[in-house]
Amino acid sequence: MSTPDNTSSPDGEVPPSQAIIQAIAAHEGVDVTEVEPPAYDPLFTVVDPEALDELFQTTDAGTDTSGDVVVFLEYEGYEIVVRNGRDVEIRDGSGAADDSVRGHERGRGPIGE
Repeated sequence: MSTPDNTSSPDGEVPPSQAIIQAIAAHEGVDVTEVEPPAYDPLFTVVDPEALDELFQTTDAGTDTSGDVVVFLEYEGYEIVVRNGRDVEIRDGSGAADDSVRGHERGRGPIGE
């Protein structure tokens, strides 16, 4: 079974699994296409990307099923926090907030607004 090239949802937003990759790339100053093996472990080594995306999925009726879902995981030496499927925060291994991506755009922090 092939996967579609366009990973964005009908409303134009990328799923949380892709948002994590984009946030890592932005934080490290590399192109998103560079966040792949062998330089980086596959995301599926720490989380099931499909299950993560389903947690924050909007139903066909337009209902947001994520509610107040928050997911914490460690990936590539960072602590990653995903909130409401739109906010991805990257923290260094010490827990200090390094970078945030909200609505998949750099520069707007989701926590403490």
